Amino acid sequence: MYAIKRELKLNNKQKSFFAGCAGFSRFVYNHGLSLLKATWDIPEISGSDSKRLDGIKKVFTNITKKQEEYGWTNKYSSRIYQNAFRDLKKAFSRWRNPQSKANLPRFKKKKHHCSFTVDSSNGKVLVKEGKQIKIPTLGTFKLKEAIPDNCVSQTFTISREAGKWYVSFAVSACKIPEMKHSQKRVGIDLGVKTFATLSDGNTFETPSSIKKAKTKLGKIQWRNRNKVHSNRRSGISASKNAIKYYQKLRKKHKRISNIREDFLQKTTTLLAKTYQHILIEDLNVKGMMANHKLSDALSSLGLYRFRELLSYKQECFGFLLTIVDRWFPSSKTCSVCGNIQDMPLQQRVYRCQNCGQVMDRDFNASKNLESWNADGLSVNPERSRRVNACGLEGAVSLG
Repeated sequence: MYAIKRELKLNNKQKSFFAGCAGFSRFVYNHGLSLLKATWDIPEISGSDSKRLDGIKKVFTNITKKQEEYGWTNKYSSRIYQNAFRDLKKAFSRWRNPQSKANLPRFKKKKHHCSFTVDSSNGKVLVKEGKQIKIPTLGTFKLKEAIPDNCVSQTFTISREAGKWYVSFAVSACKIPEMKHSQKRVGIDLGVKTFATLSDGNTFETPSSIKKAKTKLGKIQWRNRNKVHSNRRSGISASKNAIKYYQKLRKKHKRISNIREDFLQKTTTLLAKTYQHILIEDLNVKGMMANHKLSDALSSLGLYRFRELLSYKQECFGFLLTIVDRWFPSSKTCSVCGNIQDMPLQQRVYRCQNCGQVMDRDFNASKNLESWNADGLSVNPERSRRVNACGLEGAVSLG
């Protein structure tokens, strides 16, 4: 199963209609959340969150919607509020799950992510190829990019990002793996100066367009540093110029996100088509972000997203992905003799104190990642050392 996401080509009337649908979904979600929290203080009402929400949904359908003050809700599809209650039920289920780290569901706000979901009550529907899509209970709309093939789906999510509307849906199908690999095994070391250094000598640089886009973003923020924005506590509402500034800000952030995503998608696809076995390190991205000197550069790279894309592309391209133990000292170990020495972050060239080997720090780390296996042993016959979570334990010969 994989998902398809396309940008919608809408006129002003259709944009206003979708904004109203998203507002209706947000209203139902907040309405159900407020009533559910209110019932917790009533001892006479018992039952799980799921049963209480089912009762709240029946009250909303049979009583609330029929009141005159809520007559506007009848202008929109009933599948919108059905899915809003379903999303609220899932949110509480994740919160109640002891193994999940989800927080207590909060009220949605208009300034937050704007989206809603509809589905076909009669089962899956046919989505035809081309630049048009028929969304159940909503109608037919134009697309900016064509759907490549005919497919079937049941649930459609419409979302707004930086003023643009998108539709996404899941397809119950699997892509046929492409088994065309010119090389077998490669280790990849991720870094800030060079995004990815491969053990065969190839490198991938971070696109310069990200830096240019972030510079433009910083200029806009600096020029509006003294602008008085909205403050709910003080009763100050946002001016028209402030609203225009927010819109520009969203577009700049979205552009940075699009550049990063495009770079990561193309890079991971190229790696997946070229290599049969890819080894990358299990990086502690959250811990690395704690360094304020590197946090800005790391946030622009998308290191975890890189690993995530490689993980799900295994089935599509038929390669093997291995996540190397994060305690494996790939940067401190000499890829020739196996000597381990301290390597400060500012030291970019590895000079082995044992054999005198000199090479780039990232390239040395990628060579060590390539020779790693699940037992912590090197598959390089020239040198093999066993490594545990604390570092070097002893030399082991595989010959």
